[in-house]
Amino acid sequence: MIFATLDPFPGRGLFLGVSMGTEPGGGGNPAPFRPSAWIRIATDGTVTLTIPKSEMGQGVYTALPMLIAEELECDWESIVVEPAPADPTYNHARWQMMNTGGSSSTWSEWDRLSRAGAVAREMLIEAAAGMWKVDPKTCRAENGKVISSDNRVLTFGELAERAAKVDIPRTVQTKAFSERKVLGKPRLCLDNPAKVTGAAKYGIDYNEPGMVTCVIARSPYFGGKLKRLDADKAKAVPGVKDILVVPSGIAVIAQGYAKAEKARKFLKIEWEGDTSLSTDILREEYRQLAQTPGAIARLEGNPEKIPVAKKITAEYEVPYLAHSPMEPLNAAVSQKEGSCDVWVGTQSQTREQLAVSRVLGLPQDKARIHTLFLGGGFGRRANPASDYVTMAAEVAKAVHRPTKVIWSREDDTKGGYYRPMWYDRLTAGLDADNNLISWQHTLVGQSIIAGTPMAAVLIQDGIDETSVEGAKELPYAVPNIRVDLHTTKNTVPVQWWRSVGHSHTGFVVESFFDEVAFAAGKDPLAFRQELLRDMPRHLGVVNLAAEKAGWGTPLPPDRGRGLAVVESFGSFVAQVAEVSVEKGNVHVHRVVCAIDCGQYVNPDTIAAQMEGGIVMGLSAALHGEITLKDGRVEQSNFNNYPLLRMSEMPEVEVHVVQTTKSPGGVGEPGVPPVAAAVCNAIFALTGKRIRRLPVRPEMLA
Repeated sequence: MIFATLDPFPGRGLFLGVSMGTEPGGGGNPAPFRPSAWIRIATDGTVTLTIPKSEMGQGVYTALPMLIAEELECDWESIVVEPAPADPTYNHARWQMMNTGGSSSTWSEWDRLSRAGAVAREMLIEAAAGMWKVDPKTCRAENGKVISSDNRVLTFGELAERAAKVDIPRTVQTKAFSERKVLGKPRLCLDNPAKVTGAAKYGIDYNEPGMVTCVIARSPYFGGKLKRLDADKAKAVPGVKDILVVPSGIAVIAQGYAKAEKARKFLKIEWEGDTSLSTDILREEYRQLAQTPGAIARLEGNPEKIPVAKKITAEYEVPYLAHSPMEPLNAAVSQKEGSCDVWVGTQSQTREQLAVSRVLGLPQDKARIHTLFLGGGFGRRANPASDYVTMAAEVAKAVHRPTKVIWSREDDTKGGYYRPMWYDRLTAGLDADNNLISWQHTLVGQSIIAGTPMAAVLIQDGIDETSVEGAKELPYAVPNIRVDLHTTKNTVPVQWWRSVGHSHTGFVVESFFDEVAFAAGKDPLAFRQELLRDMPRHLGVVNLAAEKAGWGTPLPPDRGRGLAVVESFGSFVAQVAEVSVEKGNVHVHRVVCAIDCGQYVNPDTIAAQMEGGIVMGLSAALHGEITLKDGRVEQSNFNNYPLLRMSEMPEVEVHVVQTTKSPGGVGEPGVPPVAAAVCNAIFALTGKRIRRLPVRPEMLA
């Protein structure tokens, strides 16, 4: 069966939501009421919500149930959440695949899940009205019950069997903004108890009888090849089952991770690969490219020829960055006759399904993906090559037994996928009255979209839109603008990193804008207010953050303030940072964050995501750097690729704008402004500009 609702993406007609029908009863239990692929109501009143997005700490196992619960009017305490299976029913509408990323989980499911809840509510009301022989319009649903006008009551559990026989309505009316009782109110995360007690199962937790664990030795050179292998000592380690050469490297298979990792250290391997790759060489290549015009992403007016009274030019650099999720990458694969099961924490069930089916020669739907909790994702667990899942499938195919592949921290740091390195050159022009009249921005770096299935949509006329996002959409009122791009190619594997292109353009654009404000002799806040006069949502968060931070009020003599504002993923975020500098070391004491994300679900989630984004942005700004020498990555673990420590954590305030605008994302927009806000604060305090990340003590000497 199907039910029809308005398509959440206007202009595409009706949206057809699959009804899974009723399930046959077993052991004398009546079939539950299942009006759609997302909702199942048992006769005991339990409401099971099937969630099509992966939970990696961003709160979707609470936010998406809130969308359903608002319309369904169920008892919140009755809700049970389960992950959706890999099935086209649950595909993201734009990408036509199951995927969690781009800060899109809530807004992309808003209409679909709200309407699913409304459909189920109306069917329950219809069932109750039929039993009472009254007009359904005289009944209402509330807190897991249907109540008649004369106060008769039936619980959802009591109505489940009868509701399953009601015709599914083709159209439903969802609540007006003013009628909402759940959305916009704080809720504790439904998955908190399981995580606190240790009951929550992550990918790395999965095990089954007969399962072996595998670690894979891979070339330290990107694209490198195996030249010679001596595995005799490794095979002699107790518990080792086998050592095999597979397409992705040398697989060490053992009874448990510790034994496999111990054996791997005894492998004697000689690799061959390109030893010429180095950060210093790439930086010089990028620097030279930045002096020349690239493919045009945006051109307005004539920024190159318009006469200016003052010209400001600067060059900015950001390095490769690792994702470093706390849970190491892992996947488990178990083959059966004509099918297989995969247990994994993933951001892209469809990609993993396709990858495993290709390796094992199975139809796509025969690769069953079981989504477990993710111990961090940040884009790494949405890898376009499905690398770690592919590895597990390769080994399972070779050994013919259930296999779990686990990466070490060193595996991921030295041989993962990275946020690209970027080199930017910017030039701005002021007229005689210090008005900003021209802006030129050349970006140099790798494409994260080239070679992926999304290239046809996201690369147009040689421009990867993720490379220039945040630069192309410069919000400031400047009459002459040019933004151009050089897309470089090398063997370093790159992919999306939390906040994608904005992770670098937020720093570059907002830092350079501060330079221009200083050159114009204007306060950074006043200059933004002047040039954002036609951008009310940008201006709104700038003013709110500045007010809450006390912009313009005196600070201690050892403190400086900096401001930045970035629009990303449909949301607008401004941040004010307060910093001090002691012997070249930067201390961030306070970050005040204002966000306008449109209509929202759970304010607690928004605060948590802003805080988490600020932590990740500060980690990158103060510590993060992947460098290359002689063709190899120099960093290996948290000792030389550190993340922000608890002792470095600033006080964070989050202020959310109340609005009825369309919902935007919150998972990533907290990252882009913070590096610029901190570096602008450093300048306000010391007079030194930071144009290269991460901030090093020698830059402040």
